[in-house]
Amino acid sequence: MMAALKLGRTQASEVDRNRALASSPTMAALDRYTGVLYDALDAPTLAPAAREFAGRHVLVHSALFGPVGALDGVPAYRLSHDSRLPGHPLKKHWGGAVTKALAGAEGLVLDLRSEGYVALGAAPARAESLFLRVVTEAPGGQTRALNHFNKKSKGEFTRAILELGQDFGCADDLLDWAPSAGFRLRPGAPNELELVV
Repeated sequence: MMAALKLGRTQASEVDRNRALASSPTMAALDRYTGVLYDALDAPTLAPAAREFAGRHVLVHSALFGPVGALDGVPAYRLSHDSRLPGHPLKKHWGGAVTKALAGAEGLVLDLRSEGYVALGAAPARAESLFLRVVTEAPGGQTRALNHFNKKSKGEFTRAILELGQDFGCADDLLDWAPSAGFRLRPGAPNELELVV
């Protein structure tokens, strides 16, 4: 199990945490998950109205539970999109279920997942279903994707939308709003938007 979860010798407690899933206390997905994106989102400081909006509009892709609502209770656990569970490939397990869950979303679907999680289940293929790619521009105008700042920017972008509390009906509405909130958002490759930082 340690190898499957990519844990070192000092992280054995993570396996114990997984064993206790059925009886573990839970907290809202927005508060449970950690990392660069969640630090930038800073969910604990969101106003109640912004959290309520997140509960109605945000899904978080869990490697263990699939798509969960932002305010759904999630226990502490250790599993990521690239964990290798013997005899249980996550892509095979989640592919159809994730795609079905996301296909049920109405209106604009903005996919902020990492490409690793996208590989576990695609968002619906339709005009108003778009992947958000965070990029930067070199002095010569060339565009390149970002890694660490990708996550930070997605967290800040998500927070701004939650604080606004507006349900964007289409990509054009989102593109029109972005500059007023200090974001440079533009159409990218087919079915993509680019957040330029």
